[in-house]
Amino acid sequence: MDIRVLEAESERREAALLLQQLWTDRDRDEIVAWTGEEEYHLFGGFVDDELIGVAGVVIREMLHHSRHAWLYDLVVNESRREEGYGTELIRFVEQWASENECEYVALASPLAKEEIHQYYESREYNRWGYVIEKEL
Repeated sequence: MDIRVLEAESERREAALLLQQLWTDRDRDEIVAWTGEEEYHLFGGFVDDELIGVAGVVIREMLHHSRHAWLYDLVVNESRREEGYGTELIRFVEQWASENECEYVALASPLAKEEIHQYYESREYNRWGYVIEKEL
């Protein structure tokens, strides 16, 4: 897989089609807008020049957390899942985060996605708490 940064609006528009598989309640223009924000880094995974997966990351440093890469988005096209491409994207993000002086990669995942939690734990990610929110 060839992984590269997606910066042009046309690249982000193509990536939005994949991201809609993850964010089913978001329209394409909304996704293109947030992937164009300055602090958001969008990476695309290509096989034979076909975009088959994307990862979206933001570097954060908070009072209670050291510098880290927050993995907001990771999706592989449904027709190409279970082929190892998601793992390649995660390895890329981990390497990129290390090169950008991050101490760790973090993400949130819905409670019901136990298979996803097990996948990340098999990659040495640790569950350490809950994300608690209130819709307003």
